[in-house]
Amino acid sequence: MTSEENIKLAELLFGHEELKIPAYYEALYPYRELGNKAEVTRLAPSPTGFIHLGNLYSALVDERVAHTSDGVFYLRIEDTDAKRKVEGAVDLIIDSLRYFDIEFDEGAGYDDADPVNAYGPYVQTERVEIYHTFAKKLVEEGKAYPCFCTEEELSGIREEQEAAKLLTGYYGEYAICRNWTFDQYKEAFDAGRPYVLRFRSDGSPDKEFIFKDEIKGEVKLPENIHDIVLLKKDGIPTYHFAHAVDDHFMRTTLVVRGTEWLASAPIHVQLFNALGFKLPKYAHTAHMMKIDPETDGKRKLSKRNDPEMSLAYYREEGFHPHCIKVYLLTLLNSNFEEWHKQNPDKNINEFPFSVKNMNNSGALFDMDKLENICKNELSQLQVIEVYDFLADWAHRYEPEKKKIWFADEAKITDIIMLYMGVGQKRRRKDLVNAKQAFDQFSIFFNEFRKQEEDFKLPAEDVKTILKEYLESFDYNDDNQKWFDKISAIAERNGFATDRKAYKADPESFRGDVSDVATTVRIAVTGRSNTPDLWSIIQIIGLEEMESRINSVIKGE
Repeated sequence: MTSEENIKLAELLFGHEELKIPAYYEALYPYRELGNKAEVTRLAPSPTGFIHLGNLYSALVDERVAHTSDGVFYLRIEDTDAKRKVEGAVDLIIDSLRYFDIEFDEGAGYDDADPVNAYGPYVQTERVEIYHTFAKKLVEEGKAYPCFCTEEELSGIREEQEAAKLLTGYYGEYAICRNWTFDQYKEAFDAGRPYVLRFRSDGSPDKEFIFKDEIKGEVKLPENIHDIVLLKKDGIPTYHFAHAVDDHFMRTTLVVRGTEWLASAPIHVQLFNALGFKLPKYAHTAHMMKIDPETDGKRKLSKRNDPEMSLAYYREEGFHPHCIKVYLLTLLNSNFEEWHKQNPDKNINEFPFSVKNMNNSGALFDMDKLENICKNELSQLQVIEVYDFLADWAHRYEPEKKKIWFADEAKITDIIMLYMGVGQKRRRKDLVNAKQAFDQFSIFFNEFRKQEEDFKLPAEDVKTILKEYLESFDYNDDNQKWFDKISAIAERNGFATDRKAYKADPESFRGDVSDVATTVRIAVTGRSNTPDLWSIIQIIGLEEMESRINSVIKGE
């Protein structure tokens, strides 16, 4: 068609709308006044009501890149797929990321009247007029056209291509509506036939181009030859078109997204060029992988099969957000772990994060490593920080049990200090998450304590040891004197008190002093592995200790 006919076609398709001219939006959304090295990044999820570890993984990259460069990190909601939209999803996204100390500078969920939200609206379905302005511009320039093909016609094209073992899609000779005359378009439009708006690709199947990825480096990709859909039948844009317009007018400088989107880069380069927009930088992050226990090989973390993919899992289990953030940084930047060890007292936000140091292959998610990081990080926190974290978790997930756990503030504080090893030469590393912590703490509360382990000695020996223990016990004894009395009980009953002597001639003894101590430990706590037993007794008190031991003696 001629230039004049392209303009007539654009007027036919969009003439009923009162659209602004493109220059209006260039003036409305000027380039941001930021430093030369400042980056503008965004998180752009769909409001599906499910936010997963991959979202947090990408959000952390976006947030760190923006804030270490004195830039801007914003939230955009890509809600063009109405079928997947869930009420309250935006609040869920903001709340979930805020829990992990990821804060947006502007965007969806914030008041559009606030001056910081000058590049909104940040919800795509509220920006349709902008998309139509630039869709009209592409039609006027002969770079887009309406496609009136029915679903049956599109299925027929696909079947024909599959039978000929050709690349499937709407391109070349298979792009039926691509080369219609203006009169053909007008006839179909006037007849009220539904249509989509397609991009007129100028790509060649035998050409490639170099795409620079901020993580992967230079990547050679084929040019796009497909006439992709820009606007759906209802006038709502597709992801490809909307993201190009939005990233331009929100002045995004770096797009961080999963590696699965790399294949779409040829389409996006074409669109930015056709629209006359400056292409932002792209960084395609590696998939999050895990070891499959069945095959012992790597596979992608799955929203369907892996509960640890959901951010809700970490909140429900009570993982401290700081620990999750530390772990993800070890996956994201190869030099973070060493920096953190060398700078244990520095805020992790001081780490000089860089996309250049990101993993080019799959990031391997390892729950064991996460738990080890949690143990280490929690041991370094202040007692009040751990107290507040556990109290907040209990309030949200175990409100009835919280009334018992936190009824005595001094008691629960002493318990936390014991499990953290406060006052010892080295901090203990017993705590992993809130759920595990309260499971450990259950030995202090009769409402939750269970006899989880059997005694290793015969019942008569257990009773003898416990009776002698009660007879000799003095609540005022210090730890050493208390243990000396246990050693005396061991010696009277034929148990070795000298470890070397026992190893040299085990047949001469019924066991060693540790067997006696373990008997007392199981009677008091129900477990054979706990922190210092003397300290536990100081917390639960004399009366409670005697009650528990007497119950065992009586066989209750």
